[in-house]
Amino acid sequence: MPVTKSLLVWGLVGGLIIVGLLLVADPAFATSSAGMPWETPMEKIKTSLTGPIAMAISLLGVVVAGVALIFGGEMGDFTRRVIMLVFVIALILSASAFLTALFGATTVTL
Repeated sequence: MPVTKSLLVWGLVGGLIIVGLLLVADPAFATSSAGMPWETPMEKIKTSLTGPIAMAISLLGVVVAGVALIFGGEMGDFTRRVIMLVFVIALILSASAFLTALFGATTVTL
């Protein structure tokens, strides 16, 4: 297949467009030092869920749910399930602080 003049022109135009786009591209697109945009909000959520206030609230939830299950008497099935849900959520939230207190490490390294 012979190279025609129109093929050379289109190749030159395409090359110029690509070079032009590379020259006007913002250098900030290539940086990655700031991290992902969701890291800061996730850090705030992690701090809120693992702080001393969250530990106190989860401990209070465990106590209240336990007392409700022990001294609740005749409860409906739905009420018992809601109390168990509160109990499990409170245990999950307090697990991080509890394990940190036991082992002294805040993160798991592999």
